[in-house]
Amino acid sequence: MADDKHCGGASEEQHSCSKHNEARRDFLKHSSLLTALALTPSAAVKAAENSWDEKLAEKFEQVRVTLNINGEKNKLSIEPRVTLLDLLREQLNLTGTKKGCDYGQCGACTVHVDGERINSCLTFAVMLEGKKITTIEGLADGTDLHPMQAAFIKHDGFQCGYCTPGQIMSAVACIREGHANSEEEVREYMSGNICRCGAYPNIVNAILEVKNGGQKV
Repeated sequence: MADDKHCGGASEEQHSCSKHNEARRDFLKHSSLLTALALTPSAAVKAAENSWDEKLAEKFEQVRVTLNINGEKNKLSIEPRVTLLDLLREQLNLTGTKKGCDYGQCGACTVHVDGERINSCLTFAVMLEGKKITTIEGLADGTDLHPMQAAFIKHDGFQCGYCTPGQIMSAVACIREGHANSEEEVREYMSGNICRCGAYPNIVNAILEVKNGGQKV
């Protein structure tokens, strides 16, 4: 009320009062903003920063690559930091390759690159130009199942099935590498693939059947 009385005189005084009130409102706005920022959890601020970084990355960091995936050439524009796993699942809709731990510890994301098994969650997609990438979707021959796929079904080598694509891809590589000569060896060289359902004995049986049957993998 004191301010209203002080500003109730001549036009010059009213003008001065208006400037005074405007300055006061700006001060209050800035003070409120600073207070809000100070009270905002650091995680929220960091999330906002990360969101902005991602938008900038999408705008300025696209790299053109051609990747051979399951026998098909894919011309893509991707971020240098995108993993093969995220590219397969989010951009190419090849969701057979599963995201488990995302730290290379469970094997659910196993695929083949030039015939060798890798954890796709630990591999940058831009590093694979000119290489042959095979996912679980490319293992079968049309409608004919790969021998390892058929053996997993026969021996019930899965329960929930989430780890199964990675298990199968790793099992094929295990035989190709010459590491399926006994139950003990199979367990050792399949130890990077975790099955939370505990279907390990059936998985071993499936692998040994394919190995001992001399089927081409």
